[in-house]
Amino acid sequence: MNLTGVRPVSYVTGGGGFLGGHLVRSLLDEGCRVVLIEKPGFNSSNINQSIELRLADIRDSGAVEAALADCAGAEVYHLAANPHLWAVDPAEFDAVNHRGAVHVIESALKHGASKVLHCSTESILTKKNWAIGKVIDEQVEIEESDAVGPYCLSKLRAENFAMEKGLSGRPVVVANPTMPVGPNDPGPSPPTCLIRDFIEGRMPGYMDCALNLVDARDVATGLIKVMRNGVPGRRHLLSGENLMLLELLVILSRLSGRPVPRLKIPYTVGLSYAYVSEWFASHLTGKRPQATVTGLKLARRVMHFDASATRRLLGWEPRSIEESLRDSLTWLNL
Repeated sequence: MNLTGVRPVSYVTGGGGFLGGHLVRSLLDEGCRVVLIEKPGFNSSNINQSIELRLADIRDSGAVEAALADCAGAEVYHLAANPHLWAVDPAEFDAVNHRGAVHVIESALKHGASKVLHCSTESILTKKNWAIGKVIDEQVEIEESDAVGPYCLSKLRAENFAMEKGLSGRPVVVANPTMPVGPNDPGPSPPTCLIRDFIEGRMPGYMDCALNLVDARDVATGLIKVMRNGVPGRRHLLSGENLMLLELLVILSRLSGRPVPRLKIPYTVGLSYAYVSEWFASHLTGKRPQATVTGLKLARRVMHFDASATRRLLGWEPRSIEESLRDSLTWLNL
């Protein structure tokens, strides 16, 4: 209970996205005053009127400095990133995901933030050589040579910077959510696109790949717990249920009545299609490809995780994925 009458302040970069939106709503529910930092051109028509919006491109260190100039004593959540696995100019990943994170963390610390949370990703915790059936936990040691493509490399470098700050005694914590699902996805994100494609009959086949799904609402509460009780210099893995893609489709089939596709697509076919999709996107359309090389290569990796250490530390427990998928279908009107 807040007995001072003063509303705590939370700054959130990327609060207009899927996870960011749920985080902002959770912070408002707690009675926090939220300062939302989004890139220029952000459509603010749907944000809560109590939120203060500041526009800043995180690639611009000066703009970030200005946006965080009064953050002394406040919590700063850094979620802004390019999550799309492909870009016309791959250098954009380093500029946004790595250098942008450095700008936010350094500016927040310079101006006296009480604590800074860097939102990383599970996709950087996979290794080239990892035994099938062996889950990954927070202690896994990752080298840059393990990173799949420029997106993962940029996120790994950003996480390494945040971890180094935490290990040096600065109030910087790291959270690694896995693949989020659930309602209120403005993107929509790749998992929501997959769900919609399955329900609307646009999925002729599936690949044999491992994944971990977690409800975006639970990630939001987990991020707040990491901010308040997390330990600088260690990862905090926010993972839900380990599934194979086919198991996910079986759940969706049970919820919707849509039959599971019978065609199992070989990895080499999927990867070839991703290369062709990216070529068309890069040279002809300029639009996001239907499949990405990074996404296909990640599908080849073990993507099953064990977050039991983080759950014990934070007292955090996500809901069942079946509940999350049911709510996602309701939100999508499917």
